[in-house]
Amino acid sequence: MKFDDEPVPGYSLPILPGHVSPGRLERVLRAGKFAVTSEIDPPDSADPAEVLKRAAIFDGYVDAINATDGSGANCHMSSVGVCSLLTRVGYATILQISCRDRNRIAIQGEILGGAAMGACNLLCLTGDGVQAGDHPQAKPVFDLDSMSLLEIARAMRDEQRFDSGRHIAVPPRIFLGAAENPFVPPLDWRPHRLAKKVAAGAQFIQTQYCFDIERLREFMLKVNDLGLLEGPDRVFILPGIGPLASARSARWIRANVPGVHIPDAVIARLEGAENQKEEGKQLCMDLLNEIREIPGVSGAHIMAYRQEHTVAEIIKATGVLEGRVPWYPGRDDPKELNPESSEALLS
Repeated sequence: MKFDDEPVPGYSLPILPGHVSPGRLERVLRAGKFAVTSEIDPPDSADPAEVLKRAAIFDGYVDAINATDGSGANCHMSSVGVCSLLTRVGYATILQISCRDRNRIAIQGEILGGAAMGACNLLCLTGDGVQAGDHPQAKPVFDLDSMSLLEIARAMRDEQRFDSGRHIAVPPRIFLGAAENPFVPPLDWRPHRLAKKVAAGAQFIQTQYCFDIERLREFMLKVNDLGLLEGPDRVFILPGIGPLASARSARWIRANVPGVHIPDAVIARLEGAENQKEEGKQLCMDLLNEIREIPGVSGAHIMAYRQEHTVAEIIKATGVLEGRVPWYPGRDDPKELNPESSEALLS
């Protein structure tokens, strides 16, 4: 998709009336298009070429790339570092901030720095406890949680002030997001929890993995009943999906990853397949096709850990982009940049 008013392909766009950011993701969502996001697995490395190589897998298939922030409480390259590398060549990024590792002073500074680099989207997360990761001896911070982080980020943007009350000369122009999990009990409480996040400032939501379409349908009906899917302050919901490698891995995820609900029927389907990895990919395609038909769903967030190469195939096979080609370095002028070449992207 090329916007008529974009100054230079890949650069931030003019902010339209009713929009809060110059980003492409907000443009796509407010235009009523089915948006697709995915996430990059940050390297255990300081090599910028590795980041760009991982991002290039999604070229032409996603509207924005999440840069995870110490997911699972494991140490990797920082989200702000990944966003810095990707925005400098034009990718649309979603900066993640986990409240686990920083206090409000550091967090507010990171919001300003990320916005200055061109990261137009911010996903506010409370974060997993340190005991879940590779540094269980680390001291957790949790000065804020996702709700209070949303409130502070919104005040920085809309009121041009820090949490201390001090004035911000140029506010961060950011589209605010949060995570939600419609799939685990107490199910009746989940829509109301989402409503609190929207009241705090959330404008888009990326959910935990969805392997239960009926629970998602029920959740969306209740969210609609709360009036969250209409009007200028509506929230855009992108359910999370991803391919499962095998029935064994599905069982492990269900037992060890907090908040992931995988029905027995999904595991039975994988067990009955001759090629379980291919069946896991087909399952993801089937789920995506069903999700896109649910009223109120605005897109999908595809999490394909260690299967990032399947994202393009899944999106292409389902046709959810309806002919759109999201911008990537080299799309409009392939002679200028070769998206497969990290050296060209860095030059």
